[in-house]
Amino acid sequence: MMILALLLHAVCSLFLVGALSHQAAATWRRAPATGRPAGVVAGFAAVRAPLYARAIAISYVLTMVLGDVVYGPYRVDVKTMLFDLQLWPWNGVFEIKEHLVALGFFLLGPYLVLWRLPLDATLARSRRLLTTALAAIVWYALVAGHLLNNLKGVGF
Repeated sequence: MMILALLLHAVCSLFLVGALSHQAAATWRRAPATGRPAGVVAGFAAVRAPLYARAIAISYVLTMVLGDVVYGPYRVDVKTMLFDLQLWPWNGVFEIKEHLVALGFFLLGPYLVLWRLPLDATLARSRRLLTTALAAIVWYALVAGHLLNNLKGVGF
């Protein structure tokens, strides 16, 4: 059962990092000279960013809840192994992840307000910075979780 929860957590986190990456890229994108984006990078950023906000917030909360489900076995199995092998930096990586994810959770309220339709053009910079910060938090959490799971998988 724990392996299923871990896999669902991983799938949700991949969806979340993809959606936030697209939305953050769209906030930094300059409008193309013509109607269609040219190239892979321009196509990556050519999304309707406001439509992503609610799905990102729901996915963030769902990913966090699934992370809480697998948190208990991590604390018992993996953290004990990290302490036994004196891998203090790896424990720090997870502690930073916990704090950043909690910070990101509390940023979801302002994030949803900034992306509320119709968009206020004067808040474009705030949307760009907050979306980029959330994307950075989610990317860090994804990489840190993946690396820690590779050290010793939860439930295996």
